[in-house]
Amino acid sequence: MIERGSGVAVWRQIENSLAEQIAVGALRAGERLPTELQLAERFCVNRHTIRRAVATLVERGLLRVEQGRGTFVQDNAIDYAISKRTRFSQNMASQNLNSDIDILASDTVPANAELADLLQVAVGEPLLRIKTLSRVELRVVDWATLFFPAARFPGLPEIYRRERSVTRALAHFGIDDYTRRFSRVTARLPDSETVDYLGIPKNRPVLHVKSLNVDPQGRPVQYGVTCFNGDLVQLVMEDA
Repeated sequence: MIERGSGVAVWRQIENSLAEQIAVGALRAGERLPTELQLAERFCVNRHTIRRAVATLVERGLLRVEQGRGTFVQDNAIDYAISKRTRFSQNMASQNLNSDIDILASDTVPANAELADLLQVAVGEPLLRIKTLSRVELRVVDWATLFFPAARFPGLPEIYRRERSVTRALAHFGIDDYTRRFSRVTARLPDSETVDYLGIPKNRPVLHVKSLNVDPQGRPVQYGVTCFNGDLVQLVMEDA
């Protein structure tokens, strides 16, 4: 039901309605979407409004357009393995998917009590904070905030920006291997920053993952908080 004058744009209401139909299975994976004209008649709007809603769903990765055939519900949720050795680029390469990481920002912040305990540093000690955005097949799948002990990894943001990989960046400091001590996964509604980065509605839950990586001696090297687009990613827990 479209509510005009509700304060929410009509095209956004249509986007949310179609996304909800996909989420509950009313529109199934691989199913062809009704034509623009059919949708315009259903929602009592013009085709331009439908076109905008559909374009946004394509950007979110919920729909795909096949030239000459129509628009279809996306049917390839990305498996993201979380294991003892979780590596983003390897995860995607194993599925023959093209991936990339953008560095959104980097700065230095003092460790609060929680971060100091996790990274085994003193409260107030400088930490490197790096914000990243990950894409798979040009679709934004997650954004993350990563923390590293600044004293141990001087210049790491510049190296990470060049290498576009935590694994390769840490290798510059002689850390050729690291493992995941824990991954804590919850589902929660996104904050405004997550809505902007992932391009999702504010009422769409995300997969919120807190993780800690340690070197072979058990010393923490990186703590991260990652928000995954639950419409595009399913987390796969592995023992290895």
